[in-house]
Amino acid sequence: MELESVIEQRRSIRKYKNEMVDLEKIKQIIQAGIEAPSWKNSQTARYHVISSKELLETFKSTCLPEFNQENCKDAPVLIVSTFIKDRSGFERDGSPSNELANGWGCYDLGLHNQNMILKATELGLATLIMGIRDEKKIREMLNIPTEEIIVAVIALGIGDIEPDRPKRKSVAEVATFY
Repeated sequence: MELESVIEQRRSIRKYKNEMVDLEKIKQIIQAGIEAPSWKNSQTARYHVISSKELLETFKSTCLPEFNQENCKDAPVLIVSTFIKDRSGFERDGSPSNELANGWGCYDLGLHNQNMILKATELGLATLIMGIRDEKKIREMLNIPTEEIIVAVIALGIGDIEPDRPKRKSVAEVATFY
């Protein structure tokens, strides 16, 4: 599949078939994330993959608000994306390289997540990135260390809907050329 086609086909999917995703495909998706660039090649992205039915049920009901529980109720995989804080965007002495500080960790993780959702699309899978979640409950349930900042929960599965492509702004609306 051509990159442009993958980019145009990707959608945020809120309804999934209740079918498992092959572990090898999950690994391919995470590998695509690993290939993304990062600040000074710091590679601070981390992924916590939930695919056991029991843990999925508990996680969804405990760590997500009702509307996100509904959005991913049949998704057979959830991936919690995090990054190691105070590395990306920081000097060796621990001081921030500029005013964004850990904002660079979020930026890098966004690049990694984008690669992952595009790879999922290429593999015929669907995703939904959810930012509204309970950080404390996630950290406790998955035993995520305090040096990792929890950013998003990504639902992954076989989509059960094909929504229309949302309208996008034009280049003229978002770019200034000098």
